[in-house]
Amino acid sequence: MSLTSNSLYIVSTPIGNLDDITLRAINVLKNSDLILCEDTRRSLKLLNHLNIKKKLVSFHKFNERKKILMIIEYIKQGKILSLISDAGTPSISDPGRSLINECIKEKIEIIPIPGASSVISAMSVSGFNDQFIFYGFLPKKENDLEKVLKSLSEINYSQVFFAPSNKLNIYIQNFKKYYSGRKLLVAKEITKFHEAFFRDSIDNFKLFKTSLKGEFTIVISEKDIKDKIFDEKKIMKKAKKYLKNLSVKDAVDIIFESEKINKKKIYQLCLKIKNEKIS
Repeated sequence: MSLTSNSLYIVSTPIGNLDDITLRAINVLKNSDLILCEDTRRSLKLLNHLNIKKKLVSFHKFNERKKILMIIEYIKQGKILSLISDAGTPSISDPGRSLINECIKEKIEIIPIPGASSVISAMSVSGFNDQFIFYGFLPKKENDLEKVLKSLSEINYSQVFFAPSNKLNIYIQNFKKYYSGRKLLVAKEITKFHEAFFRDSIDNFKLFKTSLKGEFTIVISEKDIKDKIFDEKKIMKKAKKYLKNLSVKDAVDIIFESEKINKKKIYQLCLKIKNEKIS
């Protein structure tokens, strides 16, 4: 496969097991003039595993802005550059966004090379609804954390977070406060030797007694709305209000988003009100 010059390749690397790399990613790295990476020592292990000898340039959140102009100029000279992170996909909870935005501004082609993902891997074994949102790392300050979780807990979809080991129990305590009634999966060191998965309802999930090390991906299940009390008078009042100007479908969608109750029952009630008006 021939590569495109004057381009930046965003190359996903393994999240643990070094064999989890695509043939296309190997080809791109082999043919790159320069490889930008977070930590040259960690990236060198991967390249040695793949028998690739290329120049590595340190590119991380502390020197990102300082090196961008140099990198852009290098690409404009017709060179092929690849950006990798220590694990997974660059710019997703990792450095790279500033460089990507500068390339967009300079009309430089950006080519994604997909690969292993802890987010998708954790979701695939969760058993939860596959409609999900990914947040990344939660805020470190307690007040900020509570604000974010209070807002996110109102969303019905499954939710995925990254967590450092020293914050894991703090997060679980807060999940118990805001996500009661949902299920929780804590995935530890996905694809690595000490890979482990911990599952339970959030209400019953035990805090970890021993100090844990490693990288954690947390998945919270969708909100269970089946058993929520259906207040017919309240829904009827809202339905009559919205149906003055909206279609049945739009009225149902708005009521469902605010109430998070059985959508079929909302639809049946709205349809009944609409039919009564017609007759």
